[in-house]
Amino acid sequence: MARVERSDVIEVRVPPRDVDRHGQMFIASYISQAETALSNFWRTRPLVDDEPIYIAKKASCSLHRALHYDDLARFSVSVNKIGGKSIGFMVAVETGNELAAEVEILWMAVRGDEHDPVSLPEDTRDWLYKYLA
Repeated sequence: MARVERSDVIEVRVPPRDVDRHGQMFIASYISQAETALSNFWRTRPLVDDEPIYIAKKASCSLHRALHYDDLARFSVSVNKIGGKSIGFMVAVETGNELAAEVEILWMAVRGDEHDPVSLPEDTRDWLYKYLA
């Protein structure tokens, strides 16, 4: 269903399960597909010893133009914030030459059962700067 072009970009044809009774893509589906693109992107990061886990703290979608069944959508991941303990991602959703939506996702680096926030590893931080928008 999803075609991978680069590690930070996927293309998807909108499936029938992702549209409402009016034929428009659900907001949750934009976020879900953006998370798929982000997961693909994240797999290319440098591996670090004792890496923290990353949990989503925020996800939001700004809709500019609704996608419909069978539209070809391109999800492009960029980094829009590198904090001491968090990473902000922006996923642009385009169809043709038109911006359809923007999905913002914020991750927090944590450790332990209590999910205590921890600093981002230096190697991870250096890698993220290559994608800072």
